[in-house]
Amino acid sequence: MNTQNNTVRLIGNLGHAPEVRELAPGRKVARMSVATNESYTNTNGERVTDTQWHTVVAWGRMAEVAQRLLAKGSSVIVEGRLLHRSFEDTDGLKRYVTEVVLRDLKVLASGKRGQADETRAAA
Repeated sequence: MNTQNNTVRLIGNLGHAPEVRELAPGRKVARMSVATNESYTNTNGERVTDTQWHTVVAWGRMAEVAQRLLAKGSSVIVEGRLLHRSFEDTDGLKRYVTEVVLRDLKVLASGKRGQADETRAAA
């Protein structure tokens, strides 16, 4: 029997430049928000765009690559695995978080004659 994979791929734009922290010498983590958009026509015939925000976390070398290549508004394809976790906030309330742990990154940029150029970095 085949094992199941936990893989997610998002195509969107960064809401802000990656926030990079060094947890220990040589151990970096980058956090970023990626917006994805889906459009549909509602019952009134109006075009509606639904924007979803996703938290993406990159570790180690991928954090360094994200820091070097990405800026607010960058168009990207991110691939990774979903991670669900919980924590207690400062008020003692339990909070739940879903994140994409980055495994592969492609930066989409406008090239000559309107063609898309890709810069790829894999973990």
